[in-house]
Amino acid sequence: MFAEDIIIKPVLTEKGYDGIADKKYAFIVKKDANKVEIKLAVEKIFGVKVASVNTVTCKGKLKRMGRYEGKTPDRKKAFVTLKEDSKPIEFFESLS
Repeated sequence: MFAEDIIIKPVLTEKGYDGIADKKYAFIVKKDANKVEIKLAVEKIFGVKVASVNTVTCKGKLKRMGRYEGKTPDRKKAFVTLKEDSKPIEFFESLS
């Protein structure tokens, strides 16, 4: 599995913006990726040193379109904290 396949996209929310100053970043990741794979992928893609990775699985919500009912897909979020001596991720620095 390639590093680019594990990290799907960054999470850009108010809570996500608050963590940028503390070098805490949120990403949507592949559902079957574990913490070690996520850590290695972030280090390879962004060239930083990762201190810890916390993950949470978010269940999809029920949605209705008229009389038909469906479900949004499940997804997995990873909250990545960088080490103090690591440089910040440049992509997020341009947003704050």
